[in-house]
Amino acid sequence: MEEILSDIIVGLDVGTSVVRVAIGELTEDGKIEIIGLSSKKSQGLRNGAIVNLEAASAIIKEAVDNAEQNAGFEVESCVAAIGGPQIECLNSRGQAAVSKHGKANGEITRADVDRVIENGRSVPIAPDKEILHVIPKSYTVDQVGGIKDPINMMGVRLETEIHIVTASKTAIQNIRDCVNRAGYDLDRIMQKTLAAAQAVVHQDEMELGSILIDLGAGTTDVLVLHNGSPLTSFSLKNCGYYVTNDIAIVKGIPPAAAEEIKVNDGCCYMDMLDEPREVKIPGVGGRPPELSDQKEICEIIQPRMEEIFMTVRSEIVRKTDLTRLSGNIILTGGGAQMEGVLELAKDVFGTTAVRLGIPESLGGIEEDYRKPEWATAIGLVVSQKEAMAQAVKNPRHKKQQGQSASIWQKLKKAFF
Repeated sequence: MEEILSDIIVGLDVGTSVVRVAIGELTEDGKIEIIGLSSKKSQGLRNGAIVNLEAASAIIKEAVDNAEQNAGFEVESCVAAIGGPQIECLNSRGQAAVSKHGKANGEITRADVDRVIENGRSVPIAPDKEILHVIPKSYTVDQVGGIKDPINMMGVRLETEIHIVTASKTAIQNIRDCVNRAGYDLDRIMQKTLAAAQAVVHQDEMELGSILIDLGAGTTDVLVLHNGSPLTSFSLKNCGYYVTNDIAIVKGIPPAAAEEIKVNDGCCYMDMLDEPREVKIPGVGGRPPELSDQKEICEIIQPRMEEIFMTVRSEIVRKTDLTRLSGNIILTGGGAQMEGVLELAKDVFGTTAVRLGIPESLGGIEEDYRKPEWATAIGLVVSQKEAMAQAVKNPRHKKQQGQSASIWQKLKKAFF
């Protein structure tokens, strides 16, 4: 019988194309090691949303079971990610007078900080939405702004700027139902780009201003970071599926065959193809196979990938007042594996500061997770470790106090 341990953390990334599971183990010195991985082709999902509960729960169980076998441990619960059009974000402000009861005159305490954050999150939210994360960006004490941690400072009035992430109640419930049907408890749901940022974005990149772009099969999800905290996030329907569909339509082949060509022979930057290799196009309906080459496939792929990056750039300009980011553009997701993607992003964004988002080495027996498509699953494991550490330090902020409260404790450590 496999052993059940409380220091085992499971990150579940339910993507449109692939379900990925990462199992981490907390070591005695407080670090985390990745001891099990699994990836299975998704079922029951479309454009990042669950559309068939039975099919999705079955593939989740299969993926977790396989990861359990690799790790040698049986798990009871997991942390899951959510992304796509189900996610919306907004920025808000909260303010409150500093309490003077039972303490030194005007000294700011944790209770004051909690109160001002609670005031900031009291904004109108659509009835079909649920607050997922409340992340304080900075504080102002008596009109002195840019303060990261105001506790123990002296003041009369405390203000804060916060970033609020909401998600569709239906989407959240669907994920919870799928996980429960698979036989597991759901510890927490986290925005997928915030999870990925935990795994691949460095502190200086957060401060200087960076863009994380998750190139998924069903959606392209974007997170903009500035001054050490999230500034905005959004999702685009233009994604890897459209690249596959373009190949299928132009070459007259099934989507499955087009996906295989994209993965094995796809390139999205023509200047890299000095010596293009041959590409075999399968025959359909009695039509014989034909030979093509990478340049011909690139002529199909590059315009669509260029459109994705240009739309991301336009949306960032529309949603923010930033004129310049001094950090990096960080690419994650399965689409980040495509040949030429770095070069194309550099060209579209007009910068050389573009890199792949590869999770750092966390030890353990496997390092197959050190690829961009594993950023979300690994980030979920890392973030849950931080949340557990915060819960031990401050039991008042355990998850039952409210999902956003415990998420805030976790993300505060990561982003500040």
